[in-house]
Amino acid sequence: MKKIVLTGGGTAGHVTPNIALLPSLKDAGYEVYYIGSYDGIEKQLIEDFGIPYYGISSGKLRRYKSLKNLSDPFRVMKGYTQARKLMDEIKPDIVFSKGGFVTVPVVLAASHKKIPVIIHESDMTPGLANKIASKGATKICCNFPETLKYLPENKAVLTGSPIRKELLMGNKLEGLKLCGFNSDKPVILVVGGSTGAVKVNEAVRAILPELLKTYQVVHLCGKGKTDESLSGTEGYIQFEYISKEMRDLFAIADIVISRAGANAICELLALKKPALLIPLSAAASRGDQILNAKSFKEHGYADVLEEEEITPEKLLQAVNDLYANRGTYIGNMSTSPQSDAITKITELIMEVSK
Repeated sequence: MKKIVLTGGGTAGHVTPNIALLPSLKDAGYEVYYIGSYDGIEKQLIEDFGIPYYGISSGKLRRYKSLKNLSDPFRVMKGYTQARKLMDEIKPDIVFSKGGFVTVPVVLAASHKKIPVIIHESDMTPGLANKIASKGATKICCNFPETLKYLPENKAVLTGSPIRKELLMGNKLEGLKLCGFNSDKPVILVVGGSTGAVKVNEAVRAILPELLKTYQVVHLCGKGKTDESLSGTEGYIQFEYISKEMRDLFAIADIVISRAGANAICELLALKKPALLIPLSAAASRGDQILNAKSFKEHGYADVLEEEEITPEKLLQAVNDLYANRGTYIGNMSTSPQSDAITKITELIMEVSK
């Protein structure tokens, strides 16, 4: 049996594509191991699948000034040493990296041990961690055709992003039961990402009384970001985070308000859910979500409202317009060619690990 090390962490978007690959990798005969940070979100998500998990030291590579920039390089060096030892212990045939700063020491350690590495870039332009990791990569998978021009030609492979197949198997009745909703009003699903989105949360809550006149609202707020004063509000339910029941929440959603992380919007496309995308602002990120959202709007898959432009009036109007025109968005998404990313990536892993 061949061995594969999966790595990726920091946010759920760096973990869920790895999870989506698990059934296919096991069917292909791979013994799966995972390397992540000591206590990141990836640890909880992966251990639920009974996969051997190894935590290593990691540090963030920042583009801005911070005192932590002085100490984090030492954490990365420690993580690199730990990753080298794990490569000797596990002896993997290949490493697959989904991104996030914890992957940098893992990829570099594997590369120095002459273990082939495949990395995956979901966003339109490569992030800093993947830019560094790409030097040690054998192949680099990407999600958008536009991304190919940013990658080394001899390494780049357009695969799309792996989507968990169970998301397509949601049960609407179970979703309504979970939320205590009925089928009389349409449902809005608000997704701020695994860490939550404060500005999106605040904007939705500001117009909640108006929304509840027409819709029911499921709100995924992020850890520690629920508003207890709204508990028990009829037609509104909030969760910090949802895992297994996410497919049922998608099943009941008529429209979605979401950040524009690449994995999140690819799930919306696969599920054909009309969405209002509110990308993370360039002031708080490198602008990748803005590019992702722009691409989806140009293809007619979603509408976009910039975070800086949000007002209660604009948000309410955008939601109502999205719902009124949902058929057009669904039609556009239905004609989009869906690449089977799981099959493509699994075949590439098998080819590279020979």
